[in-house]
Amino acid sequence: MALLRVDTQRAYELIKEKITILELGPSAPLDEQRLADELNMGLVPVREALKLLIHDDLVVITERHGLYVTDINLPDLEQLSEMRLSLESLCARLAAQRATSDDIAVLEALRQEQASIPPEDNRRLFDLDHKFHQAIAQAAHNKYLARALEHFFGLSRRLWYLALSDLTFLPAAVEEHLELITAIKTGDADRAEQVMRHHVQNFYAQVQEILAQRGFDG
Repeated sequence: MALLRVDTQRAYELIKEKITILELGPSAPLDEQRLADELNMGLVPVREALKLLIHDDLVVITERHGLYVTDINLPDLEQLSEMRLSLESLCARLAAQRATSDDIAVLEALRQEQASIPPEDNRRLFDLDHKFHQAIAQAAHNKYLARALEHFFGLSRRLWYLALSDLTFLPAAVEEHLELITAIKTGDADRAEQVMRHHVQNFYAQVQEILAQRGFDG
C-alpha cells in the first residue's frame, strides 16, 4: 500500500470500510461513478481501489454483471476462524518473546480505555478489541504476520457485524486481554498462546451460534 497514490489509498480505505461495516452489503452491485460521486473523488482512484478490493476478496467482478460486493456465509466464517486461530496464537507467543516496554505501554493504555467503555456499547468494544489485536501483532515484530492478520480481520469483520447487536459476551471477552497482557509482560509464551487461542476460538464459536440461531446460512 505504501506505493499507492494518496487518493487511491484513501478511496481504498473508504470503500473497504463501507463493505466491512455492511453499509455496502453482501452481493450489492457496485457502480464506479456513483462511488466516486459519493466519496467526492475522481473515477481513477475509485477504479484502482476496487481492483485492490478484488485482490482482498471483498469485491468480485463478473463478465455479465460487473462489480459486486463478495457474498458471505457460515462456511467462510469457519475457514477464517481456522486461519486466525493459528495466526493469532502464534502472534501472542511471539509477542511474549519480543515485546518491548513501549509495546506493553500501548497494550496497557488500550486496556484502560476498554475499562471505561459501557458494557452495552458493542461497537466501541468491538473496535477496541481490533486495536488490541493490532497492538499484539505490532508487539510480535513480524510485519508479514501483522499484514496477514489484518487481511483476515477485514474478511471476518462483515460476519461479525451481522451479529454485533447480540454480542453480549464482548465485555467478558475483553477481560481476557488483561490475562494476555500479564502473560506477555512476564514472557510466558505458552500462557499467551493458550489465552489467545481460547479468546479467538470462543469469539468465533459464539458469533457462529448467533448467526445460526437467526437462520443465517449465507
